[in-house]
Amino acid sequence: MPLLPPMGFIMLLAWRLVRPGLLPVWAGFPLGLIDDMFSGQPLGNAILLWSLTLLALDQFEARIPWVGFAQEWLVATVVIVIYIVASGFIAGAMLPNLMSLLVPQLVLSILLFPVFGRLVAILDRFRLRRFRTIG
Repeated sequence: MPLLPPMGFIMLLAWRLVRPGLLPVWAGFPLGLIDDMFSGQPLGNAILLWSLTLLALDQFEARIPWVGFAQEWLVATVVIVIYIVASGFIAGAMLPNLMSLLVPQLVLSILLFPVFGRLVAILDRFRLRRFRTIG
């Protein structure tokens, strides 16, 4: 029974929603491949879902360029639910068992998104920080 949220996917979502122009659309393929190698899901699951997610978020960003925290959290909630349910179906889970098993993972994933968003903001501030050179 999966209890831990898909942390790599949530981090990808946070990077894409907090810093929209930083990750290119094609980044879903290599990052999804790495996730497929370590997650235990069928090969190609994360490649497909991560790539589709980045394409969908790119279209969302083109249509609605200015969003606030509540809209980001709502978009992340919808995308996380679709990702976890689709991953369960691809892995071969049956529908009655699927929802009862995935509810704790869904709730934890949705509640952890703001933490990952804050982490991305901190890392981005560190990335953009100017360091003083000596000499």
